[in-house]
Amino acid sequence: MKKFRFKIVLIAALIALGLYFLYPTYGDYLNTKSVEKTLNEKRELLKAQNPNIDKEILDKYLNQLEDSLINADPSIKKEREKRIKLGLDLQGGMYVVLEVNTLKLIEKLAKNPDENFAEMIKETDTIVRVSEEPVVDVFTEIAARKGIRLSRYFGEIRDDDDMITDMLKSQAGDAVNRAVEIIRNRIDQYGVSEPSIHVSGSRRIIVELPGIAKEEEARQLLQGTALLEFNIVKDPEFTFGVLEKVNKVLAGKPLEDTTKTDTTKPASDESDIAEDTTQKDPNQMTPEEFAKEYPLYAIAMPNPQSQTADLFVRETDRHKVDRMLKREDVVNILPKDIKFVWSAKSEFFAEGQPIYRLHCVKATPELTGGVITEARATLDPQTSAPIVTMEMNADGARDWARITGTNIDKRISIILDGLSFSAPVVRGKITGGFSQIEGIGNLDEAKLLEIVLKAGALPAPVDIIEERIVGPSLGQDSIRQGVTSALIGGILVLIFMFIYYRFAGGVADFAVIINVFFILAVLAGFGATLTLPGIAGIILTIGMAVDANILVNERVREELATGKTIKAAIDSGYAKAFSAIFDGNITTFFTGIILYQFGSGPIQGFALTLMIGIAATLFTQLVITRLIFDITVERGGKPNFG
Repeated sequence: MKKFRFKIVLIAALIALGLYFLYPTYGDYLNTKSVEKTLNEKRELLKAQNPNIDKEILDKYLNQLEDSLINADPSIKKEREKRIKLGLDLQGGMYVVLEVNTLKLIEKLAKNPDENFAEMIKETDTIVRVSEEPVVDVFTEIAARKGIRLSRYFGEIRDDDDMITDMLKSQAGDAVNRAVEIIRNRIDQYGVSEPSIHVSGSRRIIVELPGIAKEEEARQLLQGTALLEFNIVKDPEFTFGVLEKVNKVLAGKPLEDTTKTDTTKPASDESDIAEDTTQKDPNQMTPEEFAKEYPLYAIAMPNPQSQTADLFVRETDRHKVDRMLKREDVVNILPKDIKFVWSAKSEFFAEGQPIYRLHCVKATPELTGGVITEARATLDPQTSAPIVTMEMNADGARDWARITGTNIDKRISIILDGLSFSAPVVRGKITGGFSQIEGIGNLDEAKLLEIVLKAGALPAPVDIIEERIVGPSLGQDSIRQGVTSALIGGILVLIFMFIYYRFAGGVADFAVIINVFFILAVLAGFGATLTLPGIAGIILTIGMAVDANILVNERVREELATGKTIKAAIDSGYAKAFSAIFDGNITTFFTGIILYQFGSGPIQGFALTLMIGIAATLFTQLVITRLIFDITVERGGKPNFG
């Protein structure tokens, strides 16, 4: 037995290593069952307490609860990260078609745009919405038809239209390529396994994200332009004066009365707001009367206990508030230097609904994210709340010190892609170019912001024109069907091998099982992804492993028929079958390399498991089965080859 010690130790070590790699998958399975049980119990409890609860709101709350359960135990998250990853076809995920908004890029590149330029942009937009024509070609054709030289808006005055057209096409192509790289960088940092990203046509990008369950996070990851702005929040006195005018317009009242009220006085409650507009105490009004008198405050209420003029709105009422603020008569009375910005996350829950905050800020940012050189997700050492710290370049640090120094005791809203993440009060001049984003739900969301800020801004906005969610039920069906077919086929083959080759068939069956074990262990150990074509690759590997065993067993039977001893027959059988086994497997392995190199998505999944399976087949056939036969013969046994 001593001469077999090295092989025995090697095989035992590999099996132990495989168990180590596969244990997180088993642990994650148990954890998932436990989390699902908790979520189902919570779902039933909330439905019993509030039968009319909105399904979308309930799902959002349960997603947040799931995140908290996973993040509460580091071991759960660690095992989830190290489990066997499943592809889009098995675990579900998102299939998204993005379109780079080339028109916005053209607008951005234009100098001194006028009414004619705006009209050309509008005509181009109308055409490209219903066609696949390149945006630049359509735009330049419209300009030529109108007799407008492109040098009026682009390049130098001496540049001809062909030169500018080539420049615009180059910029549009670069924008798509840069968008692909930025999106890929964001997805890689986010940790999506085996994403598929490729360009389709002149401006579309197709993205497949396996395992993405949080659709909003995925949209932010793909569409976020990383436009970071620091805007001063308007004083409460000013804001309440504006809101009083908005209420009057919505209520159909003349604005002349507004000049008779002191709009510089902050409203501390509904009575103050209505002080000069009605004699009736708002607290004594019915909901219908209050909604008629104060249409905006009926769905967007200020907090009377707060020193701010922020409005608090239920999620289901957000679109109503947006419609009110976009009404033409309301827009006409709003100052041109302000805008209203929603908070990125809900503040709290009330009556089963998330509540969002609405800020009134200066329209022009004091500083933009172009000065950010580094972003890092971490926990606030004082509150343990997730934050994102940011560092600025020299120019940004100088401007930030000036801005904070001249706005002490004022609030600055930190806005990313049009949503306010926090609006802290400036307590003193901030030097050194450091700042931070607060108001983030959890560390995962903070990491997402870090990724978007570090990966860079998209050169042009991207629009989601198609989105398909592959539900988990489809994934479970795929897994069930794939595993069932593999089990049925594998069991039938194993039964045949055992009946036909007896002891040698049992050894071959053991080798096939170890072969599949090694494939799964390698997938888990290297963080590879198992797809439905990958399962097909495993099934094919089972067939090739059995084929290798059949070649050896038949060779041994032939040698036994010539009168050789069992040991000599085994030695000769393996020696003569080696070339056929090696040649057949190595050529298939090279084919797998080619498929993996030049294929994409499902083709790569198939090729990967096939290559791993071939390597495992050679090891199990030439080492493990040979070792079993040698030990059996060494102990005086006579293996039966059928």
